[in-house]
Amino acid sequence: MTAKDAAARAAELRPELERLNRAYYADDDPEVGDDVYDALLDELRAIEAQHPELRTPDSPTQNVGAGVGGLVVRLEKVTHPQPMLSLANARSETELRAWIDRMRNHLAREGIEDAAFRYVAEPKIDGLAVSLVYRDGVLAHGATRGNGEIGEDVTHNLRTIATIPVRVDDAPPLVEVRGEAYMSVPDFAALNERRAAAGLSTFMNPRNSAAGTIRQLDPKDAAQRPLSFWAYQVGVTEGLRFERHSEALTWLREHGFPVNPDVAVLDSDEEVVARCRQWEERRGELDFEIDGVVVKVDDTELQRRLGIVGRDPRWAIAWKFPPTTANTVLLGVDWNVGKFGDLHPFARLEPVHVGGVTVRKATLHNEEDLLRKDIRVGDEVIVLRAGDVIPQVVSPAPHAVERPDRAPAPQPPAACPSCGTATIKPEGTVFTRCPNRLCPERQWQLLAHWASRGAMDVDGLGEKQIRALQHESLARTPADFYGLTVDRLTQLERMGQTSARNVVRAIEASRDRPFARVLFAVGIEGVGGITGRNLAAQFRTMDALLAATAEQIAETPGIGPIVANLIHEQLHEPTMLDLIEALRPYVKLEQEGPVPGEGRLSGRTFVLTGTLPELTREQATERIGAEGGKVTTTVSKKTDYVVAGDSPGSKLEKAERLGVPVLDEPGLLTLLGEGPPPA
Repeated sequence: MTAKDAAARAAELRPELERLNRAYYADDDPEVGDDVYDALLDELRAIEAQHPELRTPDSPTQNVGAGVGGLVVRLEKVTHPQPMLSLANARSETELRAWIDRMRNHLAREGIEDAAFRYVAEPKIDGLAVSLVYRDGVLAHGATRGNGEIGEDVTHNLRTIATIPVRVDDAPPLVEVRGEAYMSVPDFAALNERRAAAGLSTFMNPRNSAAGTIRQLDPKDAAQRPLSFWAYQVGVTEGLRFERHSEALTWLREHGFPVNPDVAVLDSDEEVVARCRQWEERRGELDFEIDGVVVKVDDTELQRRLGIVGRDPRWAIAWKFPPTTANTVLLGVDWNVGKFGDLHPFARLEPVHVGGVTVRKATLHNEEDLLRKDIRVGDEVIVLRAGDVIPQVVSPAPHAVERPDRAPAPQPPAACPSCGTATIKPEGTVFTRCPNRLCPERQWQLLAHWASRGAMDVDGLGEKQIRALQHESLARTPADFYGLTVDRLTQLERMGQTSARNVVRAIEASRDRPFARVLFAVGIEGVGGITGRNLAAQFRTMDALLAATAEQIAETPGIGPIVANLIHEQLHEPTMLDLIEALRPYVKLEQEGPVPGEGRLSGRTFVLTGTLPELTREQATERIGAEGGKVTTTVSKKTDYVVAGDSPGSKLEKAERLGVPVLDEPGLLTLLGEGPPPA
C-alpha cells in the first residue's frame, strides 16, 4: 500500500471506528459484532505502524486501551483554564431551604426581588472530578481537579475510558468539559474478582479504585480497569453560550458525551426537596455510588449575578446523605466457606448503629485484604454501610495501630471450620480453600445458590429452609429438591401445609427455567448470569458444552483462555458430571427458541424501565431474548421499543422525546406471542 493509499484508507477508517465506538459505548446499540470492529481497528493499527506519520492523537487506536501509548515518567501539573470550585453542603431540608433564602436575599440586594428559580438536580457521583479540554474538536488534555486551580495531566489514562470522545464534531475552537470519572459497582466487583483470582490484592471501594486508576503512569494498566464517565458541566468555551445549564447538558448529550439520564429540571423548591429525598431512598439500588445530590440554578445569568463566595459558587449546593460510616470494636474474626471452598473472613463487631441499621457483623473480603488493612482483634475499626450493600470493615481507626498491646494479625484456619478438612492455599490465589467437595458448608452454599433469585428462583426456599433440609438429609444436591413432597417438607420445623405446597409449586416452576439459568445455577466457578447466557447461546445444549474443548469454550464472547480452562476442568469433575446426570429428568439442558439472528423479535432492541405488573425485569429480558430480541439499558434513536411499568423515570421521558414507541406489559406480551411486531 502506497503512502497515499494508506492515508486515504486511514481517513476512511477513523470516522467509521469513531461512529461504531459511539454506537457501542454511548448509545448502547452496537452496529457490528466485536470481530468486525476488531478487524477494522487492527487494520488501522497496522497502517499507523507502517506509516507512523499518519498516527494522530485523536485516532481510535489511541483510545479504549488500543495501543494507548507508553509509560509516562510522572504526572505533570496543569493549570485549569477556569478554577474547578468546590460545593457547599446541605445535610437537611432546613439547610437546603436556607441556601435558597440566601440566594434570594443576595439577588434582592442586586435589585432582583422575589427571584423564582428553576433548578437542575443530578446525582453526586462518588468518583474523581476531571476536566477535558478540546481544541478544534480534538481532546488536547485531561486533568484531575487537584486543588481546584492546578491538577495533574492524566490525558493518557482518560483516553482509555471508552465513553470519553477523543474527537467532537461541530465543536468550537475551545471547549472544556467537566465530569466525573468513576467505577460502577458491578465493574468494581468484577475487577476485584479478577484480581483475587490472579493472586493480586483487592481494592477497598469503587472511588479509591477510580482515583488510583486515573493516576496510573502506564495507560495499559488503566486500560485493564473498567472506568466510566459522566459529563456534568461545560466550562470555558470560545463560541458557545448557554442561557441555561440544562441547555449545556443537552449540547453535551448531542455531541457524544454521556450525561446521567436521571438529571432532572425542577420548577419549585418543593420539587427539589422531594427529588433529593428520592435519591436518598434509591442510592442502594444504583449500579454506581453516590454520596448526595447536586442542585444548581438553571439560569446562567442568575448564576453570574449570584457569583462565588470563598471557593463555593452561590448558585449550587450538594445535598449530602447521612454518614454511612461509624467506629466500633472488632471482637473477633471468623471464616465462612464459599460454594467453591474459598474461605472468607468476616468481622464480629461490638453492635453499632450505621446507615440506619444496627451492625454486628461485617465483611473483611479476603485474607490478603485483611492483611493489607492490618486489622486486629480488639482494634477500634471503621465500618462502612452504603445503601443495601453488605457492611464492611474499611480500616482500623488511626489511633488503633499505635497500641503497644495489639493482638497478632488474624490468620486463616488450618482446618475447615465446617468439616475439619486441612485447608490449602493454591499458588497464585488470595483464598485459602477447603478442598473437600462434600464439605457440608460448600454443599449448603451450592444449594442456596441454586434456589436463589437470578438462578432457579425457587421462592420459599430461603437459607434457613435449605439449612433445615440439609440437616434432615432431605437435600444433598440440587437434584434432591425435585424429589421433595408436601409430606416431606412438613416434617421441617415451622413448615406448614400451605408453605410446603407453595415450595413444591415453586420447585415445579423452576423446571421451566431456561438452559442459561441452569448453567449459572449449577455452580461453575467463572460462570455468572451473563457468561451462562453466552455459553447457552454458543453451544445450545449441555452435551455440546461437555463435548467442547477448552479452546472451543474460549471462543465464547466474554470468556478468555484462563476462565475457559477453569470451566472445562470443572465440567468434567466426577461430582459435576454426576449432578448433571441427576438433573437431566428435571431441568432444561438445551437452549430453546431461535438461534441467534432469528426469531419473532430478531434485530429489535428494547429498553425496560419501571416495574411491570407481572413479569420481573429478568423474566422480560429472557422472554425478549428467546424471540431473538435484545435488551439494552440506554434509550437512543435506534431503540425500537421502551417497555414501561410503574415509576418509569427518565427513560420514558427520553423515549417520548425521541419518538420511540412505548409499550406496557400487555403490549410486550402481544409482540411476544401474537404474530410479528408491527412495522
